[in-house]
Amino acid sequence: MNAEAVLTTTLTDQTKHPVVYKVLVVFAMMTLMGGSLTGVMTYINLGYTSSFLSDWLSAFLVTAVTVMPAGVLVMTLLTKAAEKLLPMLEENKRNLVVGVAMALIMESAMALSTALNNVGMATNSSELFTAWLNGVLAALPIALTLMVTVSMTIKPKIERFLRS
Repeated sequence: MNAEAVLTTTLTDQTKHPVVYKVLVVFAMMTLMGGSLTGVMTYINLGYTSSFLSDWLSAFLVTAVTVMPAGVLVMTLLTKAAEKLLPMLEENKRNLVVGVAMALIMESAMALSTALNNVGMATNSSELFTAWLNGVLAALPIALTLMVTVSMTIKPKIERFLRS
């Protein structure tokens, strides 16, 4: 092995990050985004009651095991679709498109999950729809701000980190 190959191998090994760090980064992002949005949605649906913390935690955990894993898949598919359908756009503009789409998709899914958790399916469909709509509308500004910020600034860095 020549000196250049040894140097390249050494530099490559130094930039690799342990899988546990990658999992922690993804978990932190999921907690920040999912936790804040389900918190707002729970507050809008139920108000601030003595059981708010347990209601919010329950809504967050249901969202974390159902909606968020699907969101990772959807973001991957949307990113690939944007690259194919919008090849002439700069990367930051494609990221903006993906961010807005993800905010709408994920927030709608989180609002449904949270509404089901908070008001349940035993209620009539109009009450469930109202809880979903109220959750979507209340959290929309937060979701758009978070997703656009993440897509434009943090997502490219996280993608590089996860690939390393």
